[in-house]
Amino acid sequence: MKMKKFWIIAIFTIMTMSAKSQTLDSTALVIIDIQYFYFPGGDMELSEPEKAAEKAKQLLDYFREKKALVVHIKHEYNPGGEIYKLVAPLETEKVFSKKEVNSFLGTGLNEYLKQNHIKKLVLCGMQTHMCLEGATRAGHDLGYDCTVIKDACTTRDLKFDDVIIPAKQVHYSTLATLKNYAKVLGLQEFQESQNKK
Repeated sequence: MKMKKFWIIAIFTIMTMSAKSQTLDSTALVIIDIQYFYFPGGDMELSEPEKAAEKAKQLLDYFREKKALVVHIKHEYNPGGEIYKLVAPLETEKVFSKKEVNSFLGTGLNEYLKQNHIKKLVLCGMQTHMCLEGATRAGHDLGYDCTVIKDACTTRDLKFDDVIIPAKQVHYSTLATLKNYAKVLGLQEFQESQNKK
């Protein structure tokens, strides 16, 4: 009887621990357009892309550690169209190529996520005000619960008429708008929120 009770407690403990480690079960990481042409020497250099890429790498490592689904998006562009070394995909990770701003448009991304029973998306990448924003809005409209990791994204100065809008303002104004479509968290804040589950 004692042995039976021991095994019941042991199995319950293992199941509880397993449930806690599976907090990212229905969640996918979507890394958008972190490609060489956005880095120094590329055709469209962004503001501090290395910092954003380093945060994206930490986020990627976190998802890999949790054995959660990872999806890479790359814009069809040359030269410099390869995915940046810090977040280079593994052979087991899906890569979608796109021609549009919206990562879901003409790529099969939505179908792939549905096949893998994904309900939540964690997004990061480049540029904040373009492809990152486009994917987040589209993901929300398709019914996904979206989270944007604000320090794993970056953008560039913009010009409209004779007005220059600094990259930092472009970045934060976009994030302010995206709060209507997604949770917007820093990397550390996101990880802490997962550890509480």
